[in-house]
Amino acid sequence: MSKAMETDVQYLPGVGPKRAALLRSELEVATVGDLLHLYPFRYIDRSTVQKIADVHPDQAYVQIMGTVLKVRLFAKNGAEITAEQVKYNLANRLSVIIGDDSGEMEVVFFKGVKWMHGRLIPGKTFLFFGKPQTFNGRINMVHPEFDAPESAQAGVLTGIYPSTEKLKTGGITGKVMVRLMSAALELVLPTLEDPLPDYVLKEKGLVPLSFALRQIHFPADQNALAKATYRLKFEELFLLQLSLLKQKYVRSRSAVGLPMPRVGEAFHRCYQALPYDLTGAQKRVIKEIREDLRSGHQMNRLLQGDVGSGKTMVAVLTSLIAVANGYQACLMAPTEVLAFQHFNNISRYLAPTGVKAALLTGSTGTAARREIHAGLEDGSIGLIVGTHALIEDTVTFKALGLAIVDEQHRFGVDQRARLWAKGAGGVHPHVLVMTATPIPRTLAMTLYGDLDVSVIDEMPPGRKPVQTLCVGENKRIAMYNFIRDEIEKGRQAFIVYPLIFESEKVDYKNLELGYEEVIKQFPQPRYQVAMVHGKQSAEEKAFHMDAFVAGRANILVSTTVIEVGVDVPNASVMVIESAERFGLSQLHQLRGRVGRGAEKSFCILMKGYKVSKESQKRLDLMCATENGFEIAEEDMKMRGPGDLEGTQQSGLPISLNIASLAKDGLILSDARLYAEHVLEQDPALEKPGNASLAAELRKDKYVRKDYSQIS
Repeated sequence: MSKAMETDVQYLPGVGPKRAALLRSELEVATVGDLLHLYPFRYIDRSTVQKIADVHPDQAYVQIMGTVLKVRLFAKNGAEITAEQVKYNLANRLSVIIGDDSGEMEVVFFKGVKWMHGRLIPGKTFLFFGKPQTFNGRINMVHPEFDAPESAQAGVLTGIYPSTEKLKTGGITGKVMVRLMSAALELVLPTLEDPLPDYVLKEKGLVPLSFALRQIHFPADQNALAKATYRLKFEELFLLQLSLLKQKYVRSRSAVGLPMPRVGEAFHRCYQALPYDLTGAQKRVIKEIREDLRSGHQMNRLLQGDVGSGKTMVAVLTSLIAVANGYQACLMAPTEVLAFQHFNNISRYLAPTGVKAALLTGSTGTAARREIHAGLEDGSIGLIVGTHALIEDTVTFKALGLAIVDEQHRFGVDQRARLWAKGAGGVHPHVLVMTATPIPRTLAMTLYGDLDVSVIDEMPPGRKPVQTLCVGENKRIAMYNFIRDEIEKGRQAFIVYPLIFESEKVDYKNLELGYEEVIKQFPQPRYQVAMVHGKQSAEEKAFHMDAFVAGRANILVSTTVIEVGVDVPNASVMVIESAERFGLSQLHQLRGRVGRGAEKSFCILMKGYKVSKESQKRLDLMCATENGFEIAEEDMKMRGPGDLEGTQQSGLPISLNIASLAKDGLILSDARLYAEHVLEQDPALEKPGNASLAAELRKDKYVRKDYSQIS
């Protein structure tokens, strides 16, 4: 890359310190390179000139060649200012009537009135470019750009850049932006170095960077624009994947893994005692994990599986392999509720094996804690389940060989690193990261590009689909009657209220009002209603939760705290209030709380009176499919990758300027395959032909904490 790219943007002609500060605060543009990587989000064809008679208000932008026929100035009170009494400080509107051979039209200016009045002289002809609209039944244009007629160029596409009110007020208009881009290109292009080697351009049929940058900002035609766009998207995704895979290659060659060649007796006993067969997907995943454990290298695997697909069973069997080889395993869960539930399930699975398990959370008493610490130190505890209490300094293992992290995006990087540091003999344990949040393939490739990914994409036999219905307020009484019928059959129901951070007070009020309404509809002593929310103490939460889990309460009214992990097989109804306020992933997670028993289950999406088109689309999709991966793909298309279940855009290894994980899946797959191909030939990028790639990957934006140690 050229040094010119690093130049402070204030030194570009027409910028200066004031505008530079604006570009920095509004668009995060600090250098000339940042500016050139700010790409147009759409283009306008400035080559066509329309007749006034053909203009209609629903057009995005139009260009008209018009002669100025009449110019009028108006004061703030709406009175016209005559030629004799022109005082520009009194004027706040300039009305200009323009015409061509097909008709007349008004153009209006509210800013820069003096300057416009001096230029727009009757009899002169200009090119006017702007957005048509209607006012008092007539079409006009407000603040159009205007130029001399000779500025109309054949086939010119003009880029439209991201902007804000502050930028416009500070004088950085669309026109100024185009001028700045032109100046930036003149400065940079003469010394620009391409980060992609010649062989990459040749093998992938890509245009050089200098061509791509010029054409993305000033396209000669659609064809040149398409070539430039493809080149820049491929480069962004290829370098991203190359940085992730290079870490993975380096690790797989250097990171020593604790050898685990044996499967062991406990594994076979547990497997044979299972009341059902494992699914094909579970068997495939266990096989993949087995290969990792005996490879001699550290396992770093992400296990994705929809709610209820049987990830816990895979975790148990993997733990038993570790125990058979003389090591211990730990499973870290994000909440006490989830840790407790995992422990109960795991204890059942371990019953025939003789392997001892324990549970360690913040609520564990002092005496029990002392006993658990001793059992971990002497090795008598083979598998420990817990919350972040597991990473406390007082917790030491005799030989930790496997660390399983459930819903890992809820743990901080440093928290996870502290767990890895507890590995046997100073060697990092094998790592299995589990998530029930279906992550679209493209996002998984990027967020976890340096991990191996396994997917459980089958549901265990006997798990009945959950019937999802979307209903409005007019069906509320029918919904309550339906819950009564289910309770009569001995079932239980969840009623969940949204909790949106910005309006927390309002949300808690809604929750309390909702709770009062539910109690009115389901009075004691016939019915028992429990309530759980984030403002309760741990004891209160546990008391209500236990009442519901044990079946003493028929209904649990709650906020989304129950989204992850609560397992109540007897619950057959999930009502989600104001469902339009939830994201797809969250709705899917909540629905996964029912359908865990043998009975048919229902998810009722209650929607408000006013629902946007976008929200209705989400609700329709929920009713149409139970496939979490389909839902996640759609969610990303609708919302972008920015906030998919805790994976903020900032969670991406680098920020993407032009490529989109939602739309460019094919380019991403191709870029990843090609990155693998490049690293197979030259794993450390040491060959002279790859010097530019190695230099690019040394840049700060590709340097992050080593995820091999922490994911």
